[in-house]
Amino acid sequence: MKRRRDEEESSIEGYASVDDDASAANDADDAKSANEEEEEDPTDIHDDTNDKPIEKKKKVRKLKVSTTEDFNAKLQKRGIVYLSRVPPRMTPSKVKTLLSDFGTVTRVYLVEEDKTVRKKRRKAGGSGGKRYTEGWVEFESKKRAKEAGEALNMSRITNHKGSVHYDDFWNIKFLKGFKWSHLTEKVAYERRVREQKLRVEMMEVRRENASYIAQVEAGKKLDHIEERQRRRQEKLGGGGNKDAAGQETKRRKIKQKKPFEGDKKAGVSLFI
Repeated sequence: MKRRRDEEESSIEGYASVDDDASAANDADDAKSANEEEEEDPTDIHDDTNDKPIEKKKKVRKLKVSTTEDFNAKLQKRGIVYLSRVPPRMTPSKVKTLLSDFGTVTRVYLVEEDKTVRKKRRKAGGSGGKRYTEGWVEFESKKRAKEAGEALNMSRITNHKGSVHYDDFWNIKFLKGFKWSHLTEKVAYERRVREQKLRVEMMEVRRENASYIAQVEAGKKLDHIEERQRRRQEKLGGGGNKDAAGQETKRRKIKQKKPFEGDKKAGVSLFI
């Protein structure tokens, strides 16, 4: 009986130990899951020092050859018109809106007037708004650009009498064989020429400034020399005719003939 009781107790203790291992395993799984939940998402990385999110590097998407070929083909189909005059109060957005009636407008470029002209107009009492001198407009189709150039040239910009552009006319022309790349090259060339002129002018101004400074320094040296000579003459106490620089001046002696007074004995002069 005693042996059977001991065996039953040992079996009970064995079952308890199995339950403890299972609970321990469950506790370990729970702790692991909790740790996984506490771990930060790798996509949302924070810097502990600055508490600022680190930006992810943007992926560079490479264009396919087919897409680039399609884009180049679309560029070849585009047409450009030239505006020789842009009326006052006309902006690129307004030009695009007005010309969109003939077709899809892809790009607009207007040249601003010179700042000196705008300043003179403002001093004369005119408007100080921004104005443009000429422009280029690109259409999606050459056919639409040609139609716009032929239909709008020398026609009123608008038929509404209350509009500020009622008395203005379109000066527009279709440019055959002209591409937008030609325009960018022209603008870049003009910018380089302008920078070169500015560089040459700056060099000339610096050269003139350097020559002026050299002349001023030479004049100061001469003044110092003259002042030193004058002081030396004052110490020596030399006399004579001297100028402001302390140098002696020589007087020229010119012999003159005495005037004829006539015969004193006769008391009669030759001149009546």
